[in-house]
Amino acid sequence: QVQLVESGGGSVQAGGSLRLSCAASGLIISSYCMGWFRRTPGKEREFVATINWSGGSTNYADSVKGRFTISRDNAKNTVYLQMNSLKPEDTAVYYCAAQNYACTRVYLSYNFWGQGTQVIVSS
Repeated sequence: QVQLVESGGGSVQAGGSLRLSCAASGLIISSYCMGWFRRTPGKEREFVATINWSGGSTNYADSVKGRFTISRDNAKNTVYLQMNSLKPEDTAVYYCAAQNYACTRVYLSYNFWGQGTQVIVSS
């Protein structure tokens, strides 16, 4: 059974930092594109970042580029999202996702999802 478990969310003031983790079980992430998406109430899931199987290729939404960094530790079967210079508009539930094809920004392409972790950024 595949499980993706996110952690590291919380409340922080604008300008602060958080590091999200996504621990995978039941799949070997080195064979998958891993992504982070986020959702706010009333909206569909929004692409945040992806990282390919080797970690050699990353992609970011324009809204987070230069502030967020996605990385992976295949030995730990874990993906991370380092979030710096957080803004109130980053407030959302953040989801980790996996798919075994080429990385895309389209959330419907992803086969496996975590349960999400809440991030709240106050001004």
